[in-house]
This record gives sequence, structure tokens and C-alpha cells, in this order.
Amino acid sequence: MKFLWLFCALVSPLLAEEGKFINPVTDICWSCIFPIHVAGLNVTPAHKDLVKYPATPVCNCAGTPPKFGVPLAFWEPTALIDVTRTPYKLIAWGGIQLSEADVKKRGAVSHVGDAGRSSFYNVHYYNFPVLHWLGLLTDFPCLESSEMSISYLSEFDPFWDDDQWSAVLNPEAFLFSNPLAQAACIADCTASVLGRPTDKLFWCAGCVGSIYPFVGHVPHHVGAVQASYLLVQRLLGKLHSIGMGLGFKEDNFCEKSVFPRLQKSIYKTQLTHPIANTKGPCQPLGKSDLLWGAGKSFPYGGEDFVYLIWSKKQCCLDAVKPAVKAVTGVVQ
Repeated sequence: MKFLWLFCALVSPLLAEEGKFINPVTDICWSCIFPIHVAGLNVTPAHKDLVKYPATPVCNCAGTPPKFGVPLAFWEPTALIDVTRTPYKLIAWGGIQLSEADVKKRGAVSHVGDAGRSSFYNVHYYNFPVLHWLGLLTDFPCLESSEMSISYLSEFDPFWDDDQWSAVLNPEAFLFSNPLAQAACIADCTASVLGRPTDKLFWCAGCVGSIYPFVGHVPHHVGAVQASYLLVQRLLGKLHSIGMGLGFKEDNFCEKSVFPRLQKSIYKTQLTHPIANTKGPCQPLGKSDLLWGAGKSFPYGGEDFVYLIWSKKQCCLDAVKPAVKAVTGVVQ
């Protein structure tokens, strides 16, 4: 599977006009893997991150026998999310059209009187453990190791295009639709611009809108990048709400935990299509697209988007195995 993907990544620009497989060499901002923290210390001083990392010299994990090691924290590219106006069109898979487009679920941008513009997009979520496929950092136990697969298609979700039914599924949306709750998002916007989004304000998408409701309708469409970036965060929030949002708690280096609410601090994103943003840095959730999104959208081939999702990873590196391997090598 991984060799097929690598082949398609190289030839897809010749086969599809809209959408392509990500080329790991030219389309991924590999500097986003930094900073790397070992025992709580940043060993890559050229790269700084305002996200808080646990400062502990050792870690231990339960088991038989129990594992003792060195705590390690870094960022891993784990998923792709594409945002498209055309139903059943897999932008991240070279623009493949799975089925005839349903008029009802077709995306659009329209004017709504004096209120400005509104829009609707479909979204798709793909598992994308590229480090595992490339055979990089294989000694890190916290790396994703699944095959590339589609985990979510909004076209098959009856709640994605229906605001009322979505509110029934997530009734807490009513709590955050008032002016006071939305005013709190100003603080989240400021924090996101500084690279440290606020997890406690989980209903806020920083400077780009509101996480709730979990639907593809954007009532205040400022621009295509802004709208698509908002829907990326809504999809992540939706996945967390149904128990699919996993991540490492601050003091846990052994196993993932389920977060029922979106933890913005464990994600950052990189735009890979239509124009790959490979210069860095990757964007924390909620950061304004005023600078990084400029010039990334254009008519005829530049109105659908693919985002690479980077997840914060924490590993407990086994301190015994490398030592045994080293000793064994010397003996041999």
C-alpha cells in the first residue's frame, strides 16, 4: 500500500487537474516535526513552541516487566483533511470521483443579503501515518502505524448538512451560541495568534469562527481559506465528540487517552493543496489566515483544500533495549 501511494504521489500531478497525492519530499513541511523535547528539555533550540511540555527526566510504563525510559515529545503528521465543494471527490487521493455528485450536498458560496456571504463544503478525513510508511523514527513506540484509509466522509453523515439535527446530536451547541460565549473567543483568537490556543475554550475556533455546530455551513464566509480552515477544526471537534479524538495527556508518555472535547493544543496544521505551505511554521488551530493563507486560493483549481494534520506525540523511549543492542553489537 505504501509503495503504491509513493508512486501515485509522484505521478498524480500528471493525471489529475484538481487534487493530487501528497509528495512527501515537496509537499510536507518537515520542520514542523520540531521542536523535539527530551526529558522536558528542547534539544532543537532553533525551533520554539509555546505549547507546554512536561518537564520530567524519566518515565515509566506499566507492563510485565514494567518499562523505564526517557520521555520524548515531538510532532507527527498523522492525518489529512480535505475540504471540497464537489461531493464524493477525494482531493487528497488525486481528485478521484467516487460517485456522481449529489446536487443536495454540492458545496457553494452564496450571498445572504446584508449578512454577507455564506458557504457549504464537504470534508473527508484520511489516516496518513507517513513516518511509518517511510520507515523513519521506527524506534519510537508512539508513532502511528495504520494503513492509509478514509475514516470519515461527510456525504454519508446526515448531520453534516442539517443544522437542526446536528444540534440534536450535540445539544451543547445551544450553550455557546450566546454573545457572552462568543465574546470569550476573542481571547482564544489572541492566544492562537501567539501559538497557544486555549483548550478550555473548546467551542472557539480562534480567529476564524465557532466550532459549533458541527456542520458544513459557514454563515460568515470571509474567504475560502478561512472557511475551509474553520471546517477542519469543526471536523476535529466532531471526531472528539464521538470518541474518535485521541491524544496524550500532559503527564502520560505511555498511552493515548480519549478526549471528549477538542484539545486544540495537541494539533497543528499545514496546508498542502492547492499550494503547499512548506516554508513553515505549521499553524496552531484558530490562528488567523490573514498571513499564511494569503494567495493560497484562486479560481479554477484553487478552491478545494487539503490540510495535513500534525499531532503532538509523547513517547517513553526504552532505555534498556538500546543498551542491550549496543552491548550485543560489541560482543559480536
